[in-house]
Amino acid sequence: MRLRSQSLLLICLALWTSAAIAAPEKGSTADTIDYVQPRMVKIFGAGGLRGLVTYGTGFLVSKEGHIATAWSHLLDPSEVVVVLNDGRRYTAKVLGAEPSLEVAVLKIDPQKEELSLPYFDLDRSIGAASEGTRVLGFSNMFQVATGDESASVLHGVIASKTKFKARRGTFEMPYEGQVYVVDAITNNSGAAGGLLTTRDGKLIGMIGRELRNSETNTWLNYSIPLGELKKPIEEIISGKFSTAKKPVDEPDAARSYEPTDFGIVLVPDVLFRTPAYVDAIIEGSPAARLGIKPDDLVLFVNGELMQSVRMVKDELGRLEAGDTMKLVVRRSDQLVTFEIPVPKKPSPTDGK
Repeated sequence: MRLRSQSLLLICLALWTSAAIAAPEKGSTADTIDYVQPRMVKIFGAGGLRGLVTYGTGFLVSKEGHIATAWSHLLDPSEVVVVLNDGRRYTAKVLGAEPSLEVAVLKIDPQKEELSLPYFDLDRSIGAASEGTRVLGFSNMFQVATGDESASVLHGVIASKTKFKARRGTFEMPYEGQVYVVDAITNNSGAAGGLLTTRDGKLIGMIGRELRNSETNTWLNYSIPLGELKKPIEEIISGKFSTAKKPVDEPDAARSYEPTDFGIVLVPDVLFRTPAYVDAIIEGSPAARLGIKPDDLVLFVNGELMQSVRMVKDELGRLEAGDTMKLVVRRSDQLVTFEIPVPKKPSPTDGK
C-alpha cells in the first residue's frame, strides 16, 4: 500500500512538472527556461569577412519547422544551417523577410516522425511589458552553443519602451517603430534573432542587432515587440506576404528601366544567381548624389528580396515614371536604405 502511494505521488509530481513546462506562466523562472530552450535554434550562415559573425539565433514558430529570426547578412545565401536545441542539424531556406521590421522567416524540413517540433504558438504566447518588468533574454551570443548546448540566458529589466532611433556608423536603420530598451547586455554578437520573455514565460520581443544610439552614441540593448512582428511572420508562412507587382506588358522604352538609368552598374550576370553587387556608380547620377557605392549588395527593391542581378533587373523593369524606388543595400555590416524618384524616360521621338 505504501509503495502504491509513493507511485501515485511520483505520477502526480510528474504531471505537475509537465503542466508547468506547458504553461510556464504558472511556474517559476526555471520552468520558463525549461519551456523556452527547446524552442530556440542556432543559425549559421554567411559572414567571416570584415569581422562579420557567421552565427545567430532564431526561434520555432510552428511544428512544421518555421523559424523567426532577425534579418541580417547571415541570410545572404538562399540556404543556411539551423541547429536545434538537442543538436539536430538541418538546412533551412529563407522564405521571406520584412526589412522595415528587421524580421525574416526560415523553413526547415523535418522527417515525418519529427513533425511535432516544440514551438511557440504566437496566438497564445505573446505578452506585453512595461518599465520595470523583469525579463529573460535567450540567444546564442558569442557562439557559445554549436551543437546540443542550450542558448545563453540573461536576466534583466525593461528600462523603457520608446521610439527607435538607431544607427550603424552614421546610417539610419529601416525599423522606426517602438522598441523595448533592456537593462541587460542582450545585443551581443550572435544574439540577433533571440527572444526576450517575461520571467513567467510570455514572449515580448525579438532581440535586435548590435547598434549604437544615434543621440547618445552609446550601445543600445533593445528588442522589437513581437506584437509588431506577429502579422508579417504569419503572412510569410502562409505565402500571403508580398509586394503588389505592377503588370508588365510589352517592353516599352518609355517605361522599361535599367540599373544604369539610376547610375548603377551591377556586376556582370555570369551565374544563374549572381549576387547583385554594385560594380560602379556613374558620375553625376542619382545614385552618386545619394551616396550608393561600389561593393554595396542590393538586398531589397521596393520590399522584394533580391537574390540575383537578374531579379534586380526584372524588378526595375516594372517601374513606372513617378514611382519611388526604395533600395536596401548591405554595406559591410550595415543595412542602408535609399529612395530614388523614378524619372520620366525620354521618348524615342523626343527632339524630332
